Amino acid sequence: MPFTSTRRRFLLATGAAFASLGAPAIRAANDPALATMRLNGWLETRFDAWLAASPLQQTALGLKTNLDRWDDLTPQRFAADKARAEKDLADLRDNFGADELSTEGRLSYRLYEYESEKRISDARWRGLDYPVNQQSGWQQQIASFLINIHRIDTVEDAQAYVARLNGVAGLIDQVMALMREAEDKGALAPRFVYGHVLRDCRNLLTGAPFGPGTDSPLYADFTAKLDGVRDSGNKEGRVIKQALRADAAQALSDVVAPAYRKLMALAEAQRSRAGTDDGVWRLPEGEAYYAHQLAAATTTAMTAAEIHAFGLSEVARLQDEIRARMPKVDFTGDLPGFFSFLRSDARFRYPQTSGGKAAYLARTREVIAAMDARLLEAFSRRPAGDLVVQAVPAFREQSATSAFYQGPGAYDGRPGTYFVNTYDMAALPTYELEAVAYHETIPGHHLQVSYARALSDLPRFRRFSGSFIAYSEGWGLYCERLAKDMGFYQDPYADIGRLTSELWRACRLVVDTGIHAPETKWSREKAIAYLQENTPNTAGDIVNSVERYIVNPGQATAYKVGMNRIIAAREDAKARLGDRFDLKEFHDVVLNHGPLPLTMLAENVAALI
Repeated sequence: MPFTSTRRRFLLATGAAFASLGAPAIRAANDPALATMRLNGWLETRFDAWLAASPLQQTALGLKTNLDRWDDLTPQRFAADKARAEKDLADLRDNFGADELSTEGRLSYRLYEYESEKRISDARWRGLDYPVNQQSGWQQQIASFLINIHRIDTVEDAQAYVARLNGVAGLIDQVMALMREAEDKGALAPRFVYGHVLRDCRNLLTGAPFGPGTDSPLYADFTAKLDGVRDSGNKEGRVIKQALRADAAQALSDVVAPAYRKLMALAEAQRSRAGTDDGVWRLPEGEAYYAHQLAAATTTAMTAAEIHAFGLSEVARLQDEIRARMPKVDFTGDLPGFFSFLRSDARFRYPQTSGGKAAYLARTREVIAAMDARLLEAFSRRPAGDLVVQAVPAFREQSATSAFYQGPGAYDGRPGTYFVNTYDMAALPTYELEAVAYHETIPGHHLQVSYARALSDLPRFRRFSGSFIAYSEGWGLYCERLAKDMGFYQDPYADIGRLTSELWRACRLVVDTGIHAPETKWSREKAIAYLQENTPNTAGDIVNSVERYIVNPGQATAYKVGMNRIIAAREDAKARLGDRFDLKEFHDVVLNHGPLPLTMLAENVAALI
């Protein structure tokens, strides 16, 4: 049933009224369908409350509300958010009984309980997550958001963009307050991080209107989007656009540049005081913080030691599988020699030219189209919404990972985007091109997000949730393997690339825990050496990735843990159902409830069986 505005208003009204009645009145209904409808109505009010507090999330979903504002990063808003989560959790438990709901209603109850508990537990670790860093720091997220998310379809949208530029000074002040708070807590980022942060800032302040040369990234983005706005074509329309360009240039020169220079000065000062220990074991309560990060990333109770051991086992298994395939490509040396060959042979790289970069993107589109043509062999429906493939914007390509996916707007038609980092073509071997494309697009992230968005009978917090990394990244890695089951990777090197891609994720288990667990305390250099010895990845890719794991502890462990749980669930279903096993049905069970913790996903598969 489509989630119509009329139905949504009904759910909001019944949910709000019902929550005010108190637990006895709610539970007296004794009707699972009605109780679930009332819970859903209440959940919609909670989604609206959280959404109202985040202009950035509103824009990301494609709404044109508060388009001129940034999120509030102050301690007061942080305290209010924690109090809201605590009240949500209390209201949920006081006013709704999980055992009185439908099956899907019970799942919604448990998920909202889980997410509320996570919001509350996350609050304990405020200040330990490096507000500026090379992966997700505010110094680059401001520009990335404006360039990739803030659309300009009208003059009013352009005016809101300029207003956001003028609001950068206040936002940067809040970011700097977070940086100082982190330092007060003994949580400065490792010293190397600040070099990346400073480079990102300089890249954004290079070019017009800050100085000579081509337009700076933000000014180029604004003018290009403004040029695409339809106008009357008369003198008045041209004058309006000219005035908006002038307003943007002034905001960049008078507001954005001074704010970023203040940020750079603080980053320089903190760099002089930062250390060279890399793991979070060095932070206050670092061991407990890392345990929290692992639980959040994997949605399991696996310890750092268990994940480390699992990673070592998987590395050995996958390396054996690669050795078994080496004769099929007529390679007669040992595994280190084969890795060196894969790392250096020119046949596996497009040239470091504009033509080479374009050719890689074009080949990626061909691979996606071929998968799309056969998608219904394994899935009950194709993804809705467009998908585009494009290069990472130049201002952040030296910091960004080799590839990533950005989900579509829910309400504005903005397409899902597969970003490929073409800064260093040596880091994009052709033998991994297929596997990475399947992971990031279809049947990976783009399809999974599309399925979730289409679940119009579910509360929006489930459709738009991105908080279960092990589910989403586990699904992406599972899809690399699924493509093999579907008969892709006809080139034997592409199949080896599938294995080297999975090997990379297994090595992440070892490296992430090696760096951050207090039992190991690996240095950045030791982690780099481990990846150089055990993978065919290039030196630049390895350094970039290790530095990513350092500033985002735990996140990299989600991929392999999630993949293995999904494969284990599929193989269990196949073994127990025999001829009755249907791959499409299995995928519907995995995808048709939205993102889930791995334990709840396993329960859904068990219910299928």
